[in-house]
Amino acid sequence: MLTLRDFRCFVLMRSFTKKNLYVVAAYSAVLIAGLILGPKLARENENSGVGSFLSFDRTRSSSKVEKVIRIINENYVDSVRLDTVEGMAIQEILEQLDPHSAYLVPEEAQLLSEDLEGNLNGIGIEYYMLDDTLLITLVRKEGPAYKVGLRHGDKVLAINKKPLGGVQADTRQIVEQIRGRKGSSVELLVKRDTAFKSFSILRDRITVSSIDASYMLTAQTAYVKISKFGARTDEDFHACLFKLKKQGMKNLVLDLRDNGGGYLTSATALADEFLGDRELIVYTQGIHEPRTDYFASAKGDFEDGKLVVLINEKSASASEIIAGAIQDLDRGTIIGRRSFGKGLVQEQFDFGDGSALNLTIARYYTASGRSIQKSYKKGNDAYFSEIKNRSGYGELSPDGKSIRDSIHQKNKTYVTKSGKVLYGGGGIMPDIYIPMDTTEYSVIFEELSAKGVFNEILYKHLLKQNHTYHSTEELIKNFKLTESDIKKLLLMAAERRIKVNETQLASSRKEIATRLKALLARFYFGDEGFYRVLNATGLAISRSLDIFNDPSVSLAY
Repeated sequence: MLTLRDFRCFVLMRSFTKKNLYVVAAYSAVLIAGLILGPKLARENENSGVGSFLSFDRTRSSSKVEKVIRIINENYVDSVRLDTVEGMAIQEILEQLDPHSAYLVPEEAQLLSEDLEGNLNGIGIEYYMLDDTLLITLVRKEGPAYKVGLRHGDKVLAINKKPLGGVQADTRQIVEQIRGRKGSSVELLVKRDTAFKSFSILRDRITVSSIDASYMLTAQTAYVKISKFGARTDEDFHACLFKLKKQGMKNLVLDLRDNGGGYLTSATALADEFLGDRELIVYTQGIHEPRTDYFASAKGDFEDGKLVVLINEKSASASEIIAGAIQDLDRGTIIGRRSFGKGLVQEQFDFGDGSALNLTIARYYTASGRSIQKSYKKGNDAYFSEIKNRSGYGELSPDGKSIRDSIHQKNKTYVTKSGKVLYGGGGIMPDIYIPMDTTEYSVIFEELSAKGVFNEILYKHLLKQNHTYHSTEELIKNFKLTESDIKKLLLMAAERRIKVNETQLASSRKEIATRLKALLARFYFGDEGFYRVLNATGLAISRSLDIFNDPSVSLAY
């Protein structure tokens, strides 16, 4: 399994002193080191991508460790939660290995599984926490919430008669209250306009598509946005292709920007849609994992149409497998910015109590033999913050060429199917580089987004203006960011201690207006409306259309 997520254990300690904690953690570390570092791992199914811990050999060493744990349990001066301390010890060990090996507590393991599998037991809503109110932003049609009459814009005041007002509930707590066993019920107290209504909703199986948006950009060019590679991604993509071909699709823009990855098999299945029979997509190899080659089959549904793949610095893992295969085999054009640079493969091992270990077991290599894994020698913090520092060494310059000498491994070159020279290390470098527009996308824009100012002004101000939009096109044409809107935004920014000067505001105003317009479109018309707004003025989309109209405009980096 491939994933970009950097999971951390949430640890609750009761009456430990610091010294006691160190003593118990040390004992636990010995136990966990014996479990993880010893040659005791066995996989339940080598081809499944999901493993489990089987029984361990009863060696003399393991008996000593078990004895230490038993002595602690039976004789230690204070009460000890061994599962919590074990989790700390495991995480400490894994941090010495690589940035993507991680210990998942049961809640994290379950959420990750539901996210990637695309199936969960719930009521079919999406929401945003506005102060101490849960605002419903999407109700899935034909889902349990929709069937009982819940609608987007409703405000949830209580769940199972427990008021949300004044409670700083985090996302996990709310998810745990709303999700549950299929067939069980959850009661929501809702405010709609000035009326209060109570809804009793039976939870059911909810299927969530991996496809965020799919629509026709022009008469012959389609756009598909994929946010993650889950168990259903290829199936969902098939359905999109069928729909889009009926609408006249000849060319495709596949948007993998901000896609942090997912299942390896989902990535190879999607790549198979574009590649010819027996073409090598990717291969994996590790010290304990023999080389495994993944080849395309003869069943691809889009092997001949023109293809562009969009990537950026948040495209990682499975996304990079797709981009690498398309680039190495000269199947299409890669447009955007350098990808994240994650070339490690994880497998999940379950402990039996709901917790799990995501352990890096191999590296993957593109068809030409490239490893695109960036260095993590400086530690995990430096590794994950690297993408924030790319502008410091000129990567956001108009051509992006300044990174080649410092990032790519110049000591070894690779060639594409047609003989084009490529380099390994540091991610996938696109064929056409689209730099971040730093005159618009500023640090201030990033801070306003991160601290929730855009969502707040949307729900507290823009949605209360009683504008009626019947289509995304109408919204794109008629929405204007007024001076009154700007004043509201600055006031909300100040409440969050964000200082915005006139120069910063002027340089970012266009991007701020576009983002608010897109968020407004998402509220009224879903994710497709959001991406239609962003793509209407997006440089990557316009360059993609140029490629389809005249392939000679493609510029190699």
